[in-house]
Amino acid sequence: MNASFEGFSRRHREGLISAISAGVFLILLGTIFLTTPNLFNKIIDFFNDFDLVSVPHISNVFLPAPVHPFSLNNRAVYTAVEQFSYAWGLFQLVILALRLVARSPLRKDAETVSNIVFWLGTGFLTRTFLIETIRLPLFTGMTRWFVFWAGITMLVGVSLIIRAIVLAAASTRRVT
Repeated sequence: MNASFEGFSRRHREGLISAISAGVFLILLGTIFLTTPNLFNKIIDFFNDFDLVSVPHISNVFLPAPVHPFSLNNRAVYTAVEQFSYAWGLFQLVILALRLVARSPLRKDAETVSNIVFWLGTGFLTRTFLIETIRLPLFTGMTRWFVFWAGITMLVGVSLIIRAIVLAAASTRRVT
């Protein structure tokens, strides 16, 4: 595969990887919609359930959230999000392998590693805080919704730190 990539310019190789990524994204999205009955209407119902709600344990702070975060319709949406997150995160491993073979720029490799952490972490957080309601009795009702979003915020930070570590590790390796 490396020999076939050698004939292409770096820009062309990156374009191929981007095209593959976009195609898999659309296939994955279509597959989730096909395998989840009535998902489009469930997503609409999910957003129609939103209102400004009081953040638990914090007075006078209201943020948008579903009024009934753990209804059956919402659970189907969460399951679709979880499936997408895990599938896209695992596909990012394939993209990373393609990038390494194609000798992509280091920033693209670091971005892909960061994406792997983010998407697999999102799948985990979705399962833990939004789908499996029995496992964490300390976080009930609306608290689970806001804990999930706090986790996503932390996951964004972790992903950025991992990207920086990959870039720093690679740049120190080049210096020595």
